[in-house]
Amino acid sequence: MKTLSLLLLLVTLTPLVQKQQRQVLFDFRNDHEIKPAKIPLATQRMVLSKVFRRYLTDPNKCGSNIDAGEDFLSAARKAGQIVPSIAEMATGSFTAPGQTETAYLIFVNECNASHADAFGSKRVAIFSGQQLVADVDANFKGSIALKTDLNNDGINELLMTSGDMAQGNLTEMAALVSFQNRRLNVIQDFTTVVDDSCATAMPGSSSKASVLSLTDAPPGEMPKIRRDNYIAGCGRVKRWRPYKSEI
Repeated sequence: MKTLSLLLLLVTLTPLVQKQQRQVLFDFRNDHEIKPAKIPLATQRMVLSKVFRRYLTDPNKCGSNIDAGEDFLSAARKAGQIVPSIAEMATGSFTAPGQTETAYLIFVNECNASHADAFGSKRVAIFSGQQLVADVDANFKGSIALKTDLNNDGINELLMTSGDMAQGNLTEMAALVSFQNRRLNVIQDFTTVVDDSCATAMPGSSSKASVLSLTDAPPGEMPKIRRDNYIAGCGRVKRWRPYKSEI
């Protein structure tokens, strides 16, 4: 009888233990500092010159008259009215297994781009040595949070984020992307992962953040990523409590 009771207890507790041991991919409740990439000047020049046909190195040389048409950012790029810079980099195999590649996240910095333009577009340029093998629009994703290979196929994915601060409200979005076929492919879009209104000092302000964790998947398949959402008040010490989970 005792043996049967013990077995029943183990069966009951196993799902709970598995949940507690779920592998966390990224915890947006924690501050994640973005460190500027330390890239030799010669490498920066090589990368930028292969990605852009012409560009400026001094924002003070930006012109004021650009025939923008319907797409201001595109017009500025075509006119060479950009002051690009490399914000971050990651090394891995991004376009095919077994490759030694570097992915450079580039802030294009179109001249006179405003907050409404997200201060300019972003690109990911992937190099094998000095050869440019992929050049894609990053859809305003401005940071690399993590490099992964979740399905163990030898090709790396990137967890990328974008953010905005407006009237004291901080918002951050995230997506898991890959670069197979030399295109930016969104594997899973997590939309908003940080929504912090504490800087507004308004009544009811709060901080919301997501924790991304892996679900089980057959070997070789891309796992779905679970998002557990948490909320906390605006005190100095955050006391997070869960309020919503989704896959």
